[in-house]
Amino acid sequence: MAVKDLVYDGDKRLKQVCSEVEKVDEDIKQLAQDMLDTMYKYDGIGLAACQIGVMKRVVTYDVNYIDEGAKKKPVVLINPKIVWTSKSKVEVEEGCLSFPDVFKNITRYEKVKTEYIGLDGKKRIISANGIEAVVIQHELDHLDGIVFLDRVDKK
Repeated sequence: MAVKDLVYDGDKRLKQVCSEVEKVDEDIKQLAQDMLDTMYKYDGIGLAACQIGVMKRVVTYDVNYIDEGAKKKPVVLINPKIVWTSKSKVEVEEGCLSFPDVFKNITRYEKVKTEYIGLDGKKRIISANGIEAVVIQHELDHLDGIVFLDRVDKK
C-alpha cells in the first residue's frame, strides 16, 4: 500500500491543467494503485492525480465505497473526456479531499458518457448517472484545473 500525501486548497497544482498520459505502462498502473490506496485511506469516493501532486490525466473512483459494508468496486479512467451529457441536471452537496470539511451545493449533469483508456490500454466508454456521473464530472474538472468551489452558483 502506497498512500500519498494529498494536495490541499491553496496549492497551485489544483489550478493547473494535467497532461495526457502517453502510454499505459507500469508507472501509470502504479500511480492508479497509489491513488486508490490514498482515496480509500482518506475515505474518498474519487481522486484525480493532481490531488496527490501528479499532473497526469488519471482519475480513480469507487461509488460503492459510500455504502458501508459494500464490496469495493474501483474504477480507473486514463485520459477521460465527457462525450455526452443529459439535458437534465441535479443539485448535489459535494465535498473534496483537497478541501476538508467544506461542502457546497453544485449543479451537475444527471447523466454523462465518458470516453477513457483502461489500465489494459484499451479505449472504452462508460455511461454513468446519479452519484457516479457527479463524481466523474467533479474529478474531470480537477484535470482541467477547476475545483468544485469554482462551480458554486454565484447568486
